[in-house]
Amino acid sequence: MGAKSPSPLLVIALLISAGIAIWGIADPQGLGELAASAVATQFDSRGWFIMLEASGLLFIAIYLALSRYGDVRLGPDGCEPEFSTPAWIAMLFAAGMGVGLLFYGAAEPLTHFEELRQFTDDPQAAGYALFVTYVNWGFHAWAIYGVVGLIIAYFAFRRGRTLLLSAPLLEALGEARWTKALAWLFDLLSIVAIAVGLAGSLAMGVFQVQTGLAGLIGITDTDLLTIPVFAAMCIAFVIPLRKELGDGMAKLSNAAMLIAVGLMVYLLVLGPTSYLMNGIVSGFGRYLFEVLPAGFATAGFFEQGLVDWFQGWTLNYMIWWLAWSPFVGIFIARISRGRTIREFLVGVIVAPTLFSILWFGVFGGLGFFDALRQEGALSAVNSANLDATTFALLEKFPLDGVTRTATIIAAFLFVVTSVVSAGFTLAMIGTGGDENPTPRIRTIWGGILGALGLAMVLVGDISLVRSIIALSAIAFVFIVPVLAVCLFKTLKREEHK
Repeated sequence: MGAKSPSPLLVIALLISAGIAIWGIADPQGLGELAASAVATQFDSRGWFIMLEASGLLFIAIYLALSRYGDVRLGPDGCEPEFSTPAWIAMLFAAGMGVGLLFYGAAEPLTHFEELRQFTDDPQAAGYALFVTYVNWGFHAWAIYGVVGLIIAYFAFRRGRTLLLSAPLLEALGEARWTKALAWLFDLLSIVAIAVGLAGSLAMGVFQVQTGLAGLIGITDTDLLTIPVFAAMCIAFVIPLRKELGDGMAKLSNAAMLIAVGLMVYLLVLGPTSYLMNGIVSGFGRYLFEVLPAGFATAGFFEQGLVDWFQGWTLNYMIWWLAWSPFVGIFIARISRGRTIREFLVGVIVAPTLFSILWFGVFGGLGFFDALRQEGALSAVNSANLDATTFALLEKFPLDGVTRTATIIAAFLFVVTSVVSAGFTLAMIGTGGDENPTPRIRTIWGGILGALGLAMVLVGDISLVRSIIALSAIAFVFIVPVLAVCLFKTLKREEHK
């Protein structure tokens, strides 16, 4: 019997992803600038809808967790969770965080602080900068992940469908020709969004690792390390893509997370602990009571500078989480069989948000301490180069060689494990839900992700990289509400049986 021919979905997805990669390698600035222009147009016209949707998904999560639907199990009645609760929560941390935490830990709060101090006094600017960072990384982000993951898990384990975005549509609306066509389009768009989103994280990892290595070995021109670091990452993720996805990758991801937690605790203990804890506690209180109104902010009546800042950060983040939602949603769904809807949503949304509050409270708090009570050197570094902010912060503490090395290793591991998991996920979607796609298909996707990552690296500007990711995910602004309607329609139908 001959080998099974590749599906049209797989072929078209590969061609589109490869086309974006070739364009980006041939004309990186052209791709980045086109994406930035297109995304700015979308944000100007639909920014209100993006924020409305992110808040709507958070309200959906709250409603489902508190309603009678919260008792519905993600699987047959009576089935038990596959993983213990501590192990399950540990895996959630690795799913949607990763290298972004290391890259933006101090850089993002300081960037917001520098923008906001133009309009108010420094202490208030610092407090609001931390609040905005919490909004960008907290409940709204994980509500997007959580609701998409819940929808995938419900239809896969409760309704016996595949772990694909097309499954809710086919189950809730039937398998007419138009629903099959729309379902096919959903899967295609999810592949492109995952591929481009992961490529952006690969580029971010390259930027941070090369900057950290340059500091360790005393090289001033970080560009000399770009290709070696990128090549090392590609070799590191292509090898496991040829093998089965087993405990090894989970152990690497957990090791990266342990390093990150160790860094956070180290800085909290050796830093101005009382100052940091005061900031974390007051920041958490403010966030808890103001997060829901903040989800409806659009900056529409502000000065143009603040509008640009809001669009470049908060709106961009909401789109970024949507871009990652198919990948993270599928991963979360795969490890959540047997949980109730209530357990799922509380675990997925609350636990990672609390960790983000601690993380940015420590790293951002140290940045504010330097800006408000010391010489402000970190702000100067951050303004010149976001990649270097974390390492400049670590230099202020003992054993900075050890902590810098640990950060480089953690960033490298986060990127590699994410790309490997994404390669498996892309191969699975492209083959119609096959949970064990062939090594050849996985390796092809690894090559595509590497080429897309190279395109992002060549773009060179992290803000343009974020725009490319945002452009790839614009369609999900309209797809996710359809999936939510399918979930409620099917839940209500199941309730009346």
